[in-house]
Amino acid sequence: MTFQRARSEEQREIRRRAILDTAAAMLDEMPVSEVSLNELSRRVGLAKSNVLRYFESREAVLLELLDVFLGSWLAELTDELAAGVEAQASPEVRAGQLAEILSRSLSERVVLCDLFGAQGGVLEHNVSVDVVKRHKRSSLARLDVMTDLVRRHLPELGAGAQLFCLMSLVSAGALSAYVPPPPSLVAAYAEEPALGVLHLDLREALRDAFTAALVGVLPRA
Repeated sequence: MTFQRARSEEQREIRRRAILDTAAAMLDEMPVSEVSLNELSRRVGLAKSNVLRYFESREAVLLELLDVFLGSWLAELTDELAAGVEAQASPEVRAGQLAEILSRSLSERVVLCDLFGAQGGVLEHNVSVDVVKRHKRSSLARLDVMTDLVRRHLPELGAGAQLFCLMSLVSAGALSAYVPPPPSLVAAYAEEPALGVLHLDLREALRDAFTAALVGVLPRA
């Protein structure tokens, strides 16, 4: 892919979209930690200095992708919850259904979880105050959407819905760091099966974490 100099706002937006699409394709092949600005520039067909005209750093690209992926996930989650949570069921049953759907949905989106995991320790570094402010405003808006969605199906959560949603996303990022295990761990589990109890299945781990959190915030009868 090669570009001529962008001379209009429309051309600049096409260039930005190409950079984001290329970074997204790289994330299908490699973890966040391996995405480099040099390789991104090479794949998109631009000099590194030209990429930096549109995004101030690698981290700025990935923060914007995080927002895009989060928005897409929330749109799909709306339909998944509508189909999977029984409106007439008890709060405990609906909480279980909610935990099951969230864990399945997030565990199927490994890239999104990887971005969550890198957000605080990596992606929010090496970016300007303006980029961080823009990202945080968007994150708050996404969190509001998720909170309203969860509260729609489990209104008993009340004010605890926002905390549950925030901690769910943090948990998804933290737990995804252990999946899949590196070859050395796989070999250790094979040689000493008793160590296998430490192996995490992302979907199961998320479901247990979400269920425990919901039990903690649901009001007592």
